[in-house]
Amino acid sequence: MSNQLVAIVTVLIFSVAILYSAVGHGGASGYLAVMGLLGVAPAVMKPTALVLNILVAVVTSTKFYRAGHFSFRLFWPFALASVPFAFLGGALTLPGQWYKVAVGVVLLYSAVQMFFSSRAIAERASAQPPLPVALGIGAVIGLVSGLIGVGGGIFLSPILLLAGWAGVRETAAVSALFILVNSIAALLGHVTAVAGLPSVLPVFAGVAVAGGWIGASYGSRRLPPTALRRALALVLVIAGFKLMLL
Repeated sequence: MSNQLVAIVTVLIFSVAILYSAVGHGGASGYLAVMGLLGVAPAVMKPTALVLNILVAVVTSTKFYRAGHFSFRLFWPFALASVPFAFLGGALTLPGQWYKVAVGVVLLYSAVQMFFSSRAIAERASAQPPLPVALGIGAVIGLVSGLIGVGGGIFLSPILLLAGWAGVRETAAVSALFILVNSIAALLGHVTAVAGLPSVLPVFAGVAVAGGWIGASYGSRRLPPTALRRALALVLVIAGFKLMLL
């Protein structure tokens, strides 16, 4: 990468980390959007997004846990099934063009859920999901997430909210740790790609952690602002269509 490109990516990763961590996410779909928009090779996109996702998810899950929003009872059945399938998905590699299309679809999905979930959702008493349902959902999310190179929070969060299994902050806390364990599993399954990580990864990692700290500190105490989520949805739409059509 040229110095100018590195500077642009660094600023965008910092911004993505702030926006995503404020809602309990690690930011993988955003990092993929950044790299996709700037023409980064697919072989580099997946492992880089996973590494950044892990780092930000550590910060985010810690912040939301300390704020008292985490529910292990809600978390464990989804994670139990998702982790092995995330490892399996991480071990699979799609051809370059197919990978771009798959990531594009995920980004568009992310944009839709990000836009509509920007409407205020009241905190409410939540019902525990049936165990077989939670295990099935976790397995599907894990496989898709590992294959694409995301942590799965973009899939789990809307499910928890729409099903009434959790309120906004509890959803963010559960999604944060869910993203962390899935990202680790997917990266272990895709460990051979680590050699292809960019040399500037420490720079990207540093700004991602800093952005994650800022976003999670804000999001764990207050609801994320509607305007930021809708702006993020627009970025994901642009990146998604770019990947699918080019």
